[in-house]
Amino acid sequence: MDTRHLTYFIAIVDHGGFGRAATALHVSQPSLSQAIKQFERSLGVQLFHRVGRGVALSEPGRQLVKPARQVLRGLDSARDAVTSTRDLDHGTVDLIATPSPAIEPLTTLTARFRRRHSGMDVAVAAAFTPDEAVEAVRSGAAELGLLGSAGTPTTADLALLPLEKQSLILISPPGTEGPGTVRSEDLDGLDVVTSPRGSLMRQLVDQVLATGTRIRVVAEVTHRTSLLPLVLADVGHSVMPESWRDLALAAGCRVRRLEPAVHLDVSLVYHLRDLTPGAHAFLSIAEEHATPT
Repeated sequence: MDTRHLTYFIAIVDHGGFGRAATALHVSQPSLSQAIKQFERSLGVQLFHRVGRGVALSEPGRQLVKPARQVLRGLDSARDAVTSTRDLDHGTVDLIATPSPAIEPLTTLTARFRRRHSGMDVAVAAAFTPDEAVEAVRSGAAELGLLGSAGTPTTADLALLPLEKQSLILISPPGTEGPGTVRSEDLDGLDVVTSPRGSLMRQLVDQVLATGTRIRVVAEVTHRTSLLPLVLADVGHSVMPESWRDLALAAGCRVRRLEPAVHLDVSLVYHLRDLTPGAHAFLSIAEEHATPT
């Protein structure tokens, strides 16, 4: 087993097939296929099932993903340590974040991290749900996961650092009139745009609907970044976390508090062991930011 085989293996996993992985690696597809065959022979197992023109991980392949990522990340960390003149001069911290925490507190945490460690980079992947963020950290695809959830998420073997609570707010099209604090009865007759069922924002909308208040869901979008443009286009109102307030106000939207208050719990998930020095440094900044309990 060598690092080239592990690099090729992870590239196929990340890019979803041999063709795209070969392009990303700048090698020919036959060379990549031959290298993986050699790797499989050396291990005595089949890592991929060939399905038509695509591939799917075998069970041994699924078991290899996490340790392979850890080995490659450890080698990157070792290489950075050798070539750096001091600790944390070079390197990348791999994070994954759900949409609202990807605005805040990610912006604040990243800014503080970069001020202290200007040679470090931060790579942030996107997750639509807390479960996706947790699984990415568990599998080793990311070192740290920044997520928002209703209450404490299920993290099993991962450590969880609560960071802050974000109140949900009502974002309305420019020029909207009405009270500054909105109660359920004030939502009667509104058109709303919302994220799909399962999100905290959609749960609140469904709870209001259950009271008999007439709300019409006129658009349901998975990409939460689409909600603010839809509000600006006067398609409807939207319930979103506090992290969107500044963007909404800057765009000219009306922003109002909701009563009774509902909160999004923002947390950082990570492995207790095997963090790179860069991830440890980012975690330390997150711990400083964390709201005292």
